[in-house]
Amino acid sequence: MQGAWRLRPLVITEEELRQLREWAQARRTNPSLALRSRIIMACARDAANTTVARRIRVSPQTVGKWRRRFVTRRLPGLMDEPRSGAPRSISDELVEAVLAKTLHESPPGTARWSSRQLASALGISQRAVLRIWHAFDL
Repeated sequence: MQGAWRLRPLVITEEELRQLREWAQARRTNPSLALRSRIIMACARDAANTTVARRIRVSPQTVGKWRRRFVTRRLPGLMDEPRSGAPRSISDELVEAVLAKTLHESPPGTARWSSRQLASALGISQRAVLRIWHAFDL
């Protein structure tokens, strides 16, 4: 193939490698971020997107996307970008309050909070409590 373009090897620093390993192996890491981390570490070992895609069982386009994002933005490029839709209606402080009550307090007369009890205590919807619990694997 005349003028075939070859990818240059992806070079990552020791600090980036440490962070990528942590994201790839941590139990509580978002599965998408763990996959992206594995893709980048594999790209550092193998230059070919098709080889990495076959090994990790994703499409070559997926490997190419995350390789490009990493090259241009490094580790922050692997994070989820804001998505379209309505803005968050629950503040960080309210999320923190739900987590604090759930993990560090017990409701009167029972061992743990029900979503209805906690929603009533904090003045939010039961669905909001359930979304927060789900987001934090509680």
